[in-house]
This record gives sequence, structure tokens and C-alpha cells, in this order.
Amino acid sequence: MSIESTVEKSAVNGIRTALGIGGVLAVIVGILILAWPGKTAMVVTAIIAIYAIVAGLVYAGLGIFAKTKGGWARVGHIALGVLFIIAGVVALFNLGQTTVWLALFLGILVGIMWIVEGIVALSTLGDAASKGWSIAFAILSIIAGLVLLFSPIWGAVVLWWLIGISLIVLGLINIIRAFTFKGAI
Repeated sequence: MSIESTVEKSAVNGIRTALGIGGVLAVIVGILILAWPGKTAMVVTAIIAIYAIVAGLVYAGLGIFAKTKGGWARVGHIALGVLFIIAGVVALFNLGQTTVWLALFLGILVGIMWIVEGIVALSTLGDAASKGWSIAFAILSIIAGLVLLFSPIWGAVVLWWLIGISLIVLGLINIIRAFTFKGAI
């Protein structure tokens, strides 16, 4: 057996393992989202809060220890770091409320994006190859955006369920790919 075939076989096994592990993790997270949507959302919120604290420590550290930055850049990094740390700590101590706020924020944000996307589709109607499909897309996008704006929590819940379902389906597909992947990288 040549070195090249050994390396190729090792790479194929690595890809298969990555596909399998990624697929299993996706299925598990998808099931958790569908079984315990509120608790899983709180865990995601806690992860974001912890990330904010770590990022804040990094920014503060850059401001304190960076020798090449000017005074205002250092002060800015320290101030940003302190804000990130405060936001993360407040989020962790009010996890339930932060989770609801985050769902509300994301629902409103997606609603606004869908409305803008619909308006952009209408504004480019002159260049569209299929005006009918462009108009249908624009109308559906604007209506979906308005629905999310008027009920952002409900919309966020539906989006959360769709993420859970998608993770399960995509995870199962990756598990199947792990067993059927043959190589030729």
C-alpha cells in the first residue's frame, strides 16, 4: 500500500467521521429544540452571554496591554470590553427575560429584512426575467415580514421550530453521507 493511498484512506475516514459526528450533533440539537424549545433557547442565550463576557475580557485586555495603540484606541477597547462584560453578566442574571428579548429582537429583525427584501424585489421588477414570480415573491415576502412585525415572538417560535426540524433532517442526511462516502477527494 502506497503512502498516497494511506493518506487518501485516512482523509476519507476523517471526512466520514466528521460527517457522522456533525450529523449526530445536529440531530441531538434539533431534538432538544423541538422537545424543550424554551430551555434550549435559554441555553443558546447563555452561550451568547458567556461569549459577550469573553469578548469583553479580550477587548479590555487589548486596551490594557496593547503597547502599539494610541490612547483613544486603548480607552475605546477598554470601554467596549466593559460594556460587553456588563451586557453578558446582566444577560446571565436575567436569562429568561434576555431569552424573550432576544426572540423579540430576532423576530422584528427578520420581519424588517423580509419587508425590505420584498421592496427590493419590486424595485428590480424591470430587470426580472419572470415578472410574475418576482411579484409573487415580493408580495409574500412583505406579508411575511408584516406578520413577523406584528407578532415577533410567535414568528421567532416558528423560526425556532423550523431550525429544529432542519437540524434533524440535515443531521440525518449527514449521517447517511458518513456511511456512504467513498472518497475521491
